[in-house]
Amino acid sequence: MPYSAHGRYVIEQKNNILFVDAQGPFTELTIEKYHQEIKLLTEKMTGEPWASLITFRGNSVFTPEAELQLKETTIYRQEKGMIAIAVVIRDSAYADIQQLQLQRIYHDCQMAFHVFSDSESAADWLNDFLQQSNLMKNNQRKIALTN
Repeated sequence: MPYSAHGRYVIEQKNNILFVDAQGPFTELTIEKYHQEIKLLTEKMTGEPWASLITFRGNSVFTPEAELQLKETTIYRQEKGMIAIAVVIRDSAYADIQQLQLQRIYHDCQMAFHVFSDSESAADWLNDFLQQSNLMKNNQRKIALTN
């Protein structure tokens, strides 16, 4: 991805996981555009629980305004059925700051999330998380039907 003063990202849906590959910096403008695109994509994903795998490349630190917008975007995605987020941080001199920002956002939203060093482990965790969630949901349905 070429350098951009406002960061860039690619969003792709595969089954019940939304993959985001992002490269910062993340300004308010970038996050606002991201929020609008997420709104369009998540409308297609409502109904069944789903998750996001976000890969941050480079020094992707959020401005305070962008952090607030990302929190609002996370809340919106939760309302549309997102139940977990896996994050991969690559090639960043500020990985610790990025991780703290994301922890703050996702903790405030009470979102299940985990940070990984590779995409394969992140995808495995999300698939397991979604599978367990579906099993719990099915068990609750069975219990409700027997009562």
